[in-house]
Amino acid sequence: MIVAVIELQEGKNGTITEIRGGCGVQNQLRSIGIRESKDIFVVTRHPFRGPVVVRIDGKMISLGRGLASRIMVELAD
Repeated sequence: MIVAVIELQEGKNGTITEIRGGCGVQNQLRSIGIRESKDIFVVTRHPFRGPVVVRIDGKMISLGRGLASRIMVELAD
């Protein structure tokens, strides 16, 4: 099943299948190591429309909800 990172609960992970958006969004995410076929793990989702903290390649990255909604992942079993 493919969903956006913003929809994942804390402690869930998946594999990035697509980054939706224009070249600017894609370049921004790829420059911080978020790209297709990478595994991504949701560490925490801050309340009140706060950021989503993810771990990818051992790095913790804080993403705004707008960017997190553009990263599509296939859920791991």
